[in-house]
Amino acid sequence: MAADRITPQKILLTCGVLASLVWIAMNAFIPMAWPEYSLRSQTISELSAIGAPTRQLWVAAGVVYTVLIVAFGCGVWTAARGNRRLRIAGALLVFSGVFGFFWPPMHLRGAALSLTDTLHIVWAAVGLLVMLLVMGLAATTFGRNFRLFTVATVAIWLVFGTLTSVEAPRVAANLPTPWIGVWERINAGAYLLWLVVFAALLIRRAAAAEPRGRQAVRTAQGVPS
Repeated sequence: MAADRITPQKILLTCGVLASLVWIAMNAFIPMAWPEYSLRSQTISELSAIGAPTRQLWVAAGVVYTVLIVAFGCGVWTAARGNRRLRIAGALLVFSGVFGFFWPPMHLRGAALSLTDTLHIVWAAVGLLVMLLVMGLAATTFGRNFRLFTVATVAIWLVFGTLTSVEAPRVAANLPTPWIGVWERINAGAYLLWLVVFAALLIRRAAAAEPRGRQAVRTAQGVPS
């Protein structure tokens, strides 16, 4: 039972799971405030676009999500225990959360491209790179199954990211994008699942380390076990 006690580190690591749940809730409920919005044929970013009726809701919930990602990154950092790659992964997660606070919005489809639209694409590219780095670093921390799971997640990104990129130029031109929302959400869902698994593995490892840590302290103090 002692290994199940709640610690600050476990709370921070649990934020990785909570962040995924918040993002899922954002996509499930916020579109309800925009009856014309299509989960199938519109991008996720359109929910926070300039002029979108859901922008304020999305931004408010997005702040919660990014705070949870920063907290999770701090948890990963503290759970690294000398693992340099895991510590870098934690730092990158903190960066991605802070970086997300300043994500420039796009305009609604059909509007002329502006600086904020270009920066929105840049932010997305940087965010994707950071996620890939985090996944690559974390994949080396655990066993073969987690590495294979990470490779499978990246493979999903390659497939559905390509499908998304094919339709993406049609958004600004206000042309039909019949499946872009599906492709994006498959990619996002794959990452969120990976994040939950990563957090769960870290929580389990932290719980397993607690008895060893307490025993080491007792031994150093000369207390019999």
